[in-house]
Amino acid sequence: QVQLVESGGGLVQAGGSLRLSCRASGSAFSIYAMGWYRQAPGKQRELVASVTGGGRENYADSVKARFTISRDNDNNALYLQMNNLKVEDTALYYCNRRLSTWSIDWSTDEGSWGQGTQVTVSS
Repeated sequence: QVQLVESGGGLVQAGGSLRLSCRASGSAFSIYAMGWYRQAPGKQRELVASVTGGGRENYADSVKARFTISRDNDNNALYLQMNNLKVEDTALYYCNRRLSTWSIDWSTDEGSWGQGTQVTVSS
């Protein structure tokens, strides 16, 4: 069991930036695949960005060139730099640690999850 806590969300105007953080307590996650998900009211949860234990990054088409995922294994931290935010990015953002160094299917609920941090983008 590992506890993940997200932070860094808030209210920002369209075109602005935010940096989300995910910090783990109780266990390290250096070799595990990690991901950022988001869920907006009335919509399904979607994978925004992921990084494997080997450092390979992937992004949803909707956030490519705007968001960057990174990890600090020494401090058990995961980050999501969000630039040029759009109103459509408004959602509750979750951090997730998978069960292995990489994940074939990111649609499952495997692994550990944080409680989320709210991002609200105003026009």
